[in-house]
Amino acid sequence: MREQLEALNGITINFGEGGMMIVNIILAFVMFGVALGIKPQTFKDVFTKPKSVIVGVLLQWVALPAVTVAIALALSPVITPMIALGMILVASCPGGNISNFMSALSKGNIELSVSMTAITTAGAPFVTPFNFFFWGSLYSQVISIKSDIPTLVIPFFPMLEQILLLLGVPIFLGLLFSRYFPNATKKITKPAQMLSIILFLGMAAVSFSQNFQLILDNIFYVFFIVLIHNASALGVGYLGGTLAKVPLRDRRSLTLETGIQNSGLGLVLLFNSAIFPAEIWHGHYGGMLFITAWWGIWHIVSGLSVSFLFRRSPIAE
Repeated sequence: MREQLEALNGITINFGEGGMMIVNIILAFVMFGVALGIKPQTFKDVFTKPKSVIVGVLLQWVALPAVTVAIALALSPVITPMIALGMILVASCPGGNISNFMSALSKGNIELSVSMTAITTAGAPFVTPFNFFFWGSLYSQVISIKSDIPTLVIPFFPMLEQILLLLGVPIFLGLLFSRYFPNATKKITKPAQMLSIILFLGMAAVSFSQNFQLILDNIFYVFFIVLIHNASALGVGYLGGTLAKVPLRDRRSLTLETGIQNSGLGLVLLFNSAIFPAEIWHGHYGGMLFITAWWGIWHIVSGLSVSFLFRRSPIAE
């Protein structure tokens, strides 16, 4: 299995200078569209009933990356370091917007879901690079002791600078636009979000089309890795909510928020050569690309499945 997964590291995606500019514009547009759905009132509401939100943010920002590193270390005999770093990158991303829909479908606390998505998205320019650097470096140091591989050096400040520019600026502009042009925001939010999804899917399809056969050859192994990782993420949300003794509706939303990650963001970040420069990664991070891309497909399936299971269970508190 490990030998098979090593082949994924050979996947290279080179957009060129002009292509990277398009990738960056798409990423900025995606984050601007996400920010349009974040209302300032959401942050004010957090302080009225803070417990579940605080628990949720801690689960997403601390517990999920920690559990991910533990899983990656446990699977180290059969997975490659690039696969493990792909898992850590996904765990470092904010929650995905589709979790809000799933929370409503599961009869969870939609306000809590929206609040968590808003907070983790707004904090992504700082938290995503920090978590990937911290937990990725920790994994690399431990695995280099257990295995005969060099310690991977993950540059923090270059990543922070690029992500602040690519994520922070469009999120800030989106929040400002939403605040001062509420009527226009209502009209363009859904079309902007739909267009961003279409652009992203098109970009991903073009990117992976040249390696389609290699992807098919390894889909079986990656499927089970993502299955284990995603199931653990959902479990972290549910168990964390249970231990914190939050209401059942909140527990459902915490489960989905922790299990639904904005892996599309992680994939676009991987496409950016300024964040993952060739001189450091040597172009061999195909395993990260594949894990991140497959997560984006699988968490929709698992999230909807969990939502329907929750929906069928009555809430009696």
